[in-house]
Amino acid sequence: MVWREGGRNARRFFFECSDWIEGLEMNLSDKFARGQTMFFRFFADVFFAKRYGHRAVVLETIAGVPGMVAGMWIHLRSLRQMKTGYGPTIRELLAEAENERMHLMFFIDIAKPNALERALILAAQAIFWNYYFVFYVFFPKTAHKMIHYFEEEAVNSYTQYLEMIETGKIEDVPAPQLAIDYYSLASDARLSDMIQCVRADEQHHADVNLRMATGQLHEEASTPFKQDEASPTASSNVFLREAGGQG
Repeated sequence: MVWREGGRNARRFFFECSDWIEGLEMNLSDKFARGQTMFFRFFADVFFAKRYGHRAVVLETIAGVPGMVAGMWIHLRSLRQMKTGYGPTIRELLAEAENERMHLMFFIDIAKPNALERALILAAQAIFWNYYFVFYVFFPKTAHKMIHYFEEEAVNSYTQYLEMIETGKIEDVPAPQLAIDYYSLASDARLSDMIQCVRADEQHHADVNLRMATGQLHEEASTPFKQDEASPTASSNVFLREAGGQG
C-alpha cells in the first residue's frame, strides 16, 4: 500500500512540475513577444510620432512580411512531409500578407513618402524579413503571439488616427480610388472610412495570430477581406473553388 501511495504522489508531483514548466514557458514566450512589440513601437514613435500616414507606410511594409514568411515555411513543411492538411492555414497567412500589402498601397497614396522614407522602408523590410524568418523557424508560436501584439498595436494606432481626424487635427481627405475599389466603398468615401476598414482587417489578423499562437489551426479560410485589387476571372474562380478543398 505504501508503494502505491508513493507512486501516486510521484505521478502527481510529475504532472504538477510539467504544468509549472509549461506555464513558465508560456509566460516567457508572452513576455518576449510583448517586449519585441514595445521595441519596434519605440522606433516607430521616435521616427514618426504623430505622423500617422508616414507611420502607416513603414509599419505596413513590415506587417506584410510575417504572413508571407509563415505561409512559405508551412508550405515547405507540407512539401517535406508530403502531407496535405496545411492548405487552409497557408491560404490564411498568404491572404494576410496580401491584405497588408494593399494597406501599404493605400497609405503610399495618402502619405507620399520621400526618398529617405523609401530607403527606410527598404532597410526595415530587409532586416525584419531575415529576423522573422529565423525566429519563426525555431519559435513559431511565439512568433504568432508577437504578431498578435503587433496587430493590436496597429488597431490602437489606427484608432488614434481616427480620433485625430474626428477632432480636425488631420484633414479627412477623399479615400484613394484603390481603397474604394478594394473595400467596395461609396464613391465619395473619405480617409476615415478607409481607416475603419483597415482597422477591422488588423483586428482580424490579431485574432488569427492569437489562435495560431495557441495551436489552433484553421479548418477553412476565414478572411473577411479581398485578396487582390484585381477581380478574378470566371475561370480562375472555378479553379479556386476546385482547389479550395485540397491541401
